Amino acid sequence: MPDVVAIDAAAVPPRTKPSNYPAPFAVRMGGRVKRQLGDVFGLTNFGVNLTILEPGAASALQHQHSCQDEFIYVLEGELVLVSGATETLLRPGMCAGFKAGEAPHHLENRAGAEARYLEIGDRSEGDEVSYPADDLIAVMEGGAWRFRHKDGTSY
Repeated sequence: MPDVVAIDAAAVPPRTKPSNYPAPFAVRMGGRVKRQLGDVFGLTNFGVNLTILEPGAASALQHQHSCQDEFIYVLEGELVLVSGATETLLRPGMCAGFKAGEAPHHLENRAGAEARYLEIGDRSEGDEVSYPADDLIAVMEGGAWRFRHKDGTSY
């Protein structure tokens, strides 16, 4: 990988695979575009994504990590943070953090214009993700997410 010092974040090509979720869930991520900024620099301990949500799109399925802390910073547009039963409107300049093991969460764009935000998370080996509203669990193994049904069978 070449030594990259600085980039125009918007010039980083979008991730080619819109979602890592198995087929029954991936379709729900329509309208989400991620640019994997951390990968451009060869970062391995944490990831940084410039994410765009079109109107009506969601950032992820409602989820919570066992090991990974997450942080988001809103750059443009409005997002609704859904955390358990609580909803919070986020505007540019606002940020939110999600400590591992705490309330499940995701973002929704309910506005009429696209929203952009930075998302930052570590890449903890052995991290497990639970999805309370869906028949899905994920485990970080060998640097990749492995998805299973809640009964442990693979997708």
